[in-house]
Amino acid sequence: MTTEERSSRYSRQMLFKPIGPEGQRALAERSVLIVGMGALGTVLANHMVRAGVGTVRFVDRDYVEASNLQRQMLYDEEDAAMSMPKAVAAERKLARINSGVKLEAVVADTTAANVEQLLDGIDIVLDGTDNFSTRYLLNDACFKRGVPFVYGGAVASRGMSAVFVPGKTGCLRCLIQPSDSAGETCDTIGVISPIVDIVASYQAAEALKVLVGAHGARRGSLVTLDIWNNHYYELKLPPSRPDCPVCNGSRYPALETAYEDEIVSLCGRETIQIRGRASFDLTEWRAKLEAVARVQSNPFLLRAELPEGERLVLFPDGRALVQGTEDPVRAKTLYARYIGL
Repeated sequence: MTTEERSSRYSRQMLFKPIGPEGQRALAERSVLIVGMGALGTVLANHMVRAGVGTVRFVDRDYVEASNLQRQMLYDEEDAAMSMPKAVAAERKLARINSGVKLEAVVADTTAANVEQLLDGIDIVLDGTDNFSTRYLLNDACFKRGVPFVYGGAVASRGMSAVFVPGKTGCLRCLIQPSDSAGETCDTIGVISPIVDIVASYQAAEALKVLVGAHGARRGSLVTLDIWNNHYYELKLPPSRPDCPVCNGSRYPALETAYEDEIVSLCGRETIQIRGRASFDLTEWRAKLEAVARVQSNPFLLRAELPEGERLVLFPDGRALVQGTEDPVRAKTLYARYIGL
């Protein structure tokens, strides 16, 4: 993009003095990672791409369904009808918004096995996830690498956000302990889209401050709000806990978790994820499963409606979703029956 083109596209943003032309040039040289391309992630990606961040990398393990369209604003009915992976659908939309930004879409589950690779070359990580196990994983990886981590969460009409900077603030573990999580998700108690936009916008604003080097403007608090009941609170971020293994650099617990053959329940979705293979050849598996199930596929995934009533979804990276059950034993039985162990 030429200087003239940049001046025209980002003119209103550069008129904002805390950014200005120098900040805009800095944004063009920066890279962000967004983990989770659901409700929060789609808003975050939209802001980062439109703002002119040089590289926007995003990763998501899921595909678009009709129930996503109420709040995940980069997707449409065609994406849902085609069961398009969210990362792929997002990349196609964002490429039409700003061709001057380098987009890196990754269809994968973020795990201890790949999170550090995903952080390579990244200046800041934005949380678009819906569970604390992945957030702790991102927290631990970011603090190990010295990369700022912008946390955000939204459920029902409530939301919260904070930015954690290694060496400057405590980490997510210092603020929220695993036992403090309420275990509520959008899939169990619902969500309204305005709270998603607000939380993601708080996250995006903090990200822009970090990316242009405006560290004095960075918020040093956890914001929590409920837009239905008109509540707003700020809690000053606590200092690092003396016994926090992440902040003192002695251990990064989430990075020590073995992932091979892991079985994960996707909370509130009647879905069990199983990773038991290195990869799936979708063409090969379509031929195998068509004899026993109704199969749909695209280049990114294969869906098989099983005779038992559940659905089996296979991804090239070796992941399988068993949908229609929350019972890991039942899911593993079906996986063994149709895929083998």
